[in-house]
Amino acid sequence: MSRVAAPERCPDGSARAPRTGAGGRAGFTLIEVLVALAVAAACLGAIAQVSGTSARGSRALDAHVGLLQTARAVETGIPARGDLAVGRTDGEVAGHRWRMDVRPLAVGGEDGGGDGGKGSGPDAAGGPGGGRWAPMDVLIRVRAPSGALLVIETVRLVRAAAE
Repeated sequence: MSRVAAPERCPDGSARAPRTGAGGRAGFTLIEVLVALAVAAACLGAIAQVSGTSARGSRALDAHVGLLQTARAVETGIPARGDLAVGRTDGEVAGHRWRMDVRPLAVGGEDGGGDGGKGSGPDAAGGPGGGRWAPMDVLIRVRAPSGALLVIETVRLVRAAAE
């Protein structure tokens, strides 16, 4: 007759399955390893995402700085007051295409002065300025190789043509 072993008892009196040796412990260790790998994978995924976002932001910032530097170089090259003429100029600097449009700026009054067309004030003929000034609208457009566009608008004063 074979004898069946009585189940082991816990200190509280409940039945407990007998230990089968290292096999029961090995299964628990495998689960621990899988959980640890899952946690490590989640952490590495988060780090990779932050790194990717940082790299994209860095590239966007570099592109914007390139646009600004080109726009400043073009703005620095605007001709002096006596040489500024109405029209369009374009070119390329460091792979960035640029275009500068110069046109008369429409100001209140029929003579273009800021005095409402009355013919008096510092910009009128015979005034302290010694002649009339005409505002010119200068519009600078810079396009990066990526297609990004930067537009700068400024106003330059030039002596008005004698009437």
